Amino acid sequence: MHPAPSVIIFTVFSGLGFGMLFWLGLGQPLVVSWTAFFFYLIAYVFAVGGLLSSMFHLGHPERFLKAFTQWKTSWLSREGVLSVATLIVMALYAAAEVFLYTQYAVLGLIGALLALGTVFGTSMIYAQLKTVPRWNHWTTPVMFMVLSLGGGALMVGEIWTAIPLLVIAGLAQLAHWFLGDGQFKAAGSTMESATQLGSIGKVRAFEPPHTGTNYLLREMVHQIGRKHAQTLRILAIVLAVVVPVLLLLVFSSLGHWVAVPAVLSHVAGVLMSRWLFFAQAEHVVGLYYGQR
Repeated sequence: MHPAPSVIIFTVFSGLGFGMLFWLGLGQPLVVSWTAFFFYLIAYVFAVGGLLSSMFHLGHPERFLKAFTQWKTSWLSREGVLSVATLIVMALYAAAEVFLYTQYAVLGLIGALLALGTVFGTSMIYAQLKTVPRWNHWTTPVMFMVLSLGGGALMVGEIWTAIPLLVIAGLAQLAHWFLGDGQFKAAGSTMESATQLGSIGKVRAFEPPHTGTNYLLREMVHQIGRKHAQTLRILAIVLAVVVPVLLLLVFSSLGHWVAVPAVLSHVAGVLMSRWLFFAQAEHVVGLYYGQR
């Protein structure tokens, strides 16, 4: 698929923001007053900014409120409902920490669970799509959630929590890539199955569906060379996991200062891996254009 900047920003930064809210809701780190204010400010800028960026990918952004009405059948709608619930609950929890110097543990726990549910909802927007076999796999929600938790722990300065989670996130990302590479073939989608004409022999397109480009070709039929993909995968893992973990282990004595370059490296790596997430998504509609 075509990697739209809006959905890359949405999935990466909202994941980091809600990951931060998860840990803050559990009282990690234990902060009050202005320190808490700045932690929550960053978390809300990431979470809300990411959610707002996703609107730019809508055909009619002005109709975004309608997305909240389909929560019974749509993961997009469920994610929207969960995100708003999280932001409201965590705003109350944050207000108590900032202005009352008090932590309401039950409220924080509810907010943390809602934050985790929001990230799960985001992942399921993609994982439930059978038309993209690479996404329609258990590794998609696992990857989204562990990256959110690891990145969130890194953002709030929980170094010794972040290190194992980042390693697990790296393993989840590798699993998603290597298992995903065979998903399209394993799904068995072909021109024969798509047209239901396989019983009478091999099916091929007599002519292209049309002579010009269209929305499907622009959005759903994007290809990246295997050599370039492998290079980007290596860079993504190095930046998102290897560099941050090494920085945290080797320079842990520097305290929170070491988190700054570690966060920058991690974000750059996750942005790269998320670009690949969309660029390598093989939509079955590509069969009709001879692209699969």
